[in-house]
Amino acid sequence: MKPEIYRSKLAWVCGWAWMVFTAWNVWDLFARGSMPSALIAGAVLGVITALVFVMALRPAIVAEQGGVRVRNVLKNAYIPWSGVDDVSVASAIVIESGDTTVRCWTPQSSARERARAAGRAAKAAKSANRVERATAEAVGARTHADWVAAQLTEMSRTRRESSSGETRVTWSPSALAAIAAALALVIAAIIAS
Repeated sequence: MKPEIYRSKLAWVCGWAWMVFTAWNVWDLFARGSMPSALIAGAVLGVITALVFVMALRPAIVAEQGGVRVRNVLKNAYIPWSGVDDVSVASAIVIESGDTTVRCWTPQSSARERARAAGRAAKAAKSANRVERATAEAVGARTHADWVAAQLTEMSRTRRESSSGETRVTWSPSALAAIAAALALVIAAIIAS
């Protein structure tokens, strides 16, 4: 079974746009740059790219067959479906498992998004169209984060038997490597200048 991935689509698209921009600029720095200014510009690009990677491209909720994997900015969490006690949404999705509480970086729900969803539900409820009214009653004033939390809650109920592993929260090697590479570029730029 293919895992289902939930993330901010806008952050993901903007993150990859930044990566393309960075690749073009790195090529330009190698082709036409001169030391030490090229190294300083490369260090700035490296720091921003590391931040874009850890804050826009990496964060996701991955619903697997045996459990849910949460990739936050610097940490990974894995919770087997049998260990999911509660899934709730405040401004972010929060998954509780025993003494462990995992706050998901993405998708999040803002007050503005909640107000827009409530307005859409109220407008559809007043509609003369029976299908729109039924849809408004079924969906209500749900945001994307609310929908993802409902999906995770349903999966935790239906997939308990196929649950595997234990709840664990670890540092992310890829995020730490990206930050270390950016710091190495900054140190090299400082030494070269």
